[in-house]
Amino acid sequence: MTSPTTPDATPDTTPDATPDRHYWQGSWVDDTEAGRRLAELDTCATEALAVPLSPLTVLAACDRLAGVLADPASEQHRRLARLLDESGVGPAERERTLHDLTEALGREALETKVTRELGGIDPGRLARFDFRREIFEGWLPVGLLVHIAPGNAPAAGALSVVEGLLAGNLNIVKTSGGSRFTHALLADLAALDPTGAIAARTVVLGFPSSRTDWLARLCGAADAVAAWGGEEAVNAIAALTPPGCRLVDWGPKLSFAYLTADAWSDPEVLAGIAQDICRLEQQACASPQVIYLDTEDQDRLFAFAERFAAVLAARPPAAAEPELLESAEITNTVLVARLEEHLGLTKVHADPAARWHVLADTRVALRASPLHRTVWVKPLPRKRIGEVLRPMRRYLQTAGIGASRRDTAELAGAVLAAGVQRVTVPGRMLDSYDGEPHDGVYALQRYSRRVDVQLDARFASDACLDDLVGARELAPPPVPVTAKTDFEQLQGDLGRAEVFFRSGGSSGAPKLSAFSWDDYHEHMRHGAEGVLAAGFDPRTDRAMNLFFGGQLYGGFLSFYSVLENLRAVQFPMAAQDDHAAVARSIVEHRVDTLFGMPNYLLRVFTEGAVVLRGYRGVRKLFYGGEHFPERQQTWLREEFGVELIRSAAYGSVDAGPLGYQCPDAGGRVHHLFSGLQTLEILDLEEDRPADPGEAGRLVFTAHSRRGQRLDRYEIGDLGRWVDGACPCGRRTPRFELLGRFGDIFRSGSHFLNYRRFVLAAEERLDHHGALQLLLDEDEHSARETLTVRLEADRSHSDAGGDPRPDGRPRPGGGLGAGEQPDAVREFLDAYPDLAAAVVRDRLVELSVEHAPAEDFERTAASGKLLAVVDRRARNR
Repeated sequence: MTSPTTPDATPDTTPDATPDRHYWQGSWVDDTEAGRRLAELDTCATEALAVPLSPLTVLAACDRLAGVLADPASEQHRRLARLLDESGVGPAERERTLHDLTEALGREALETKVTRELGGIDPGRLARFDFRREIFEGWLPVGLLVHIAPGNAPAAGALSVVEGLLAGNLNIVKTSGGSRFTHALLADLAALDPTGAIAARTVVLGFPSSRTDWLARLCGAADAVAAWGGEEAVNAIAALTPPGCRLVDWGPKLSFAYLTADAWSDPEVLAGIAQDICRLEQQACASPQVIYLDTEDQDRLFAFAERFAAVLAARPPAAAEPELLESAEITNTVLVARLEEHLGLTKVHADPAARWHVLADTRVALRASPLHRTVWVKPLPRKRIGEVLRPMRRYLQTAGIGASRRDTAELAGAVLAAGVQRVTVPGRMLDSYDGEPHDGVYALQRYSRRVDVQLDARFASDACLDDLVGARELAPPPVPVTAKTDFEQLQGDLGRAEVFFRSGGSSGAPKLSAFSWDDYHEHMRHGAEGVLAAGFDPRTDRAMNLFFGGQLYGGFLSFYSVLENLRAVQFPMAAQDDHAAVARSIVEHRVDTLFGMPNYLLRVFTEGAVVLRGYRGVRKLFYGGEHFPERQQTWLREEFGVELIRSAAYGSVDAGPLGYQCPDAGGRVHHLFSGLQTLEILDLEEDRPADPGEAGRLVFTAHSRRGQRLDRYEIGDLGRWVDGACPCGRRTPRFELLGRFGDIFRSGSHFLNYRRFVLAAEERLDHHGALQLLLDEDEHSARETLTVRLEADRSHSDAGGDPRPDGRPRPGGGLGAGEQPDAVREFLDAYPDLAAAVVRDRLVELSVEHAPAEDFERTAASGKLLAVVDRRARNR
């Protein structure tokens, strides 16, 4: 038997015309081989299900297929259209089927479906159900899922398999013996998955239902069976399923329209019902087979039937005629109704060519129509809705209500109470929306198992059990790397963007990073997992959120949501100018954990030293946005009794959460948020992986960023991989941060741009030589130092003094040295963001110095000038 995890590298996607061809895990087999493999289904399922299938893999392949199907000139579109034609599908239904498939397989539609039905884009993660308890839950595949596809809905079987794939199952779909449409569509899908995982979980068998030995083998090995068809067919399948096997019954359903007096004369309402009837010739479960009127008046009933007959007559003729047995059933139904006219029970309106039939019937009982534009018109006073419809509740699906706003609300409640699953309006009965329940349930939940793992205090800081086993790594897309300065290139389509945060710009001007609400909530959930791993205890810790907020910055709001996810005690203070008042509030509310930026937290402890030193109740500090000097950490531990100081998260406004720390991580080492991001560490000068142990550029790809793309984004940081297993037990990749690179860097919580310094030097100081920025930390204060180094013999202005005679640079002075030197003042005047960090926020001390060209630091390999030299990382 072909291994289910190693399908053909280049699967044949063209089904053979002979009836003994089947698609089995990436290859085409005949009846003999299929029969042999059916005897080994248990082994096949065990092998296929051994490795989890990420929904992200399925989403990517489906989106590629949707793109191909949207192009009528593509080979796949033409082949599938031909197969539909060969199946007897008319041109209009053929195009509608392919269009509907294109819509259903799009990434946005399927992401919405997975998120609504299973709670998130990666529902298989065994993650915390409640951050305050060691209980982990997830949605796992039911196992071997068999689909008995209907013969009258070409796309139903394939879409059911897609749902089964999203749930991670091994899927075997049984189609009728003639059509090869499902075979070809699923083979095309598998061919667009470079991992081979979809092929490994997909089998398509084409054989008639009379072949009961094969049906028995399928159902006997199945963990769940999804069956379409009439009541008799579904019962036959149920008889073949063993005890404990889940039967997902997509059996026959009835739908109807319900009109009140103020709607049944409205031409728009009548046209909508006619459209619902003709759209799929009543083949869909949502197609109306009965039109109920809110009346007991026979004359009104018959008059409406006559008006509606004229509306139905005006519709274009059907693309295909009913088959012989269907025509016989229509003829028999109409004949009986004509005979009952003599009893005063019915009134028949029919097309002379038998293209449509409107059958008015004075009896209220719900009755199935023989379809093909044959519809019953019946009375049903609203007071009798429950009495008449509830006995048929097992078969009810959609009600299209035509009424006033108030009546619509009342009638919707009445029909839902009677057993109806969907309520809509005339003209939209066959419409659907992304993530809509089907027959009252979510299909993905029926194709999955909700599992839980209940553990003990050994797992108090673990948010996801999968992290202890290994990371689900996804390959980055085959696209070029996007530099931080080109961030806007990732914002070509903001159609799904809903939440915007301010991010540092390549020109120094603000730019916005775009997220959907689903992105935001997903990121905050992972942020909460990271904080838990870092040592926060939501059961006991009392946290004060002191991050900055407002002006579109995301710090305060993000950690507000992180703590909300943790269901922790939170005092959302935000950063305030009165640091002493904040300190007093900490003591007043018995706060023991602070979240904020290092410089701000240090100000609070400095200006509130008296009350905080006496309190000694702050045990934990979680910081973000900038580095926390070790010297300052030691001061906090010794003077105030702080026990734990750790990064709350490594991330950025543009990319979101990227990494988190565990108790065994050093100051610069982080675990990757592998459920959110794929990380590459690339060579400093070439887009290839950095050598093992060497520093490289951090390049991130978001797994499911909806608000905007984030594919192979160069974040602007340097780092290296950390080998070996972490003592904490997690098996997610680890990396060490080694500072910034490129033109954009962060200092004093502000993103600054090297190019703006060059421009200021040229325009304000008439300097045209080399310029290098040196970043360091002041050991005696909470400030960072930023030194602008200018090439001495290329400057034509006094930048704080000429070089010393011995060639060593002479400092240009710094802010706070009594008087601002001219060069420093020029940079501050030319660059408002720099002025904000230096003057307004007092987070950075700026100075200017001259140095000869040979003193400038350069890369060892190429001798290129290092624009920014970040010495902060060396001192961590």
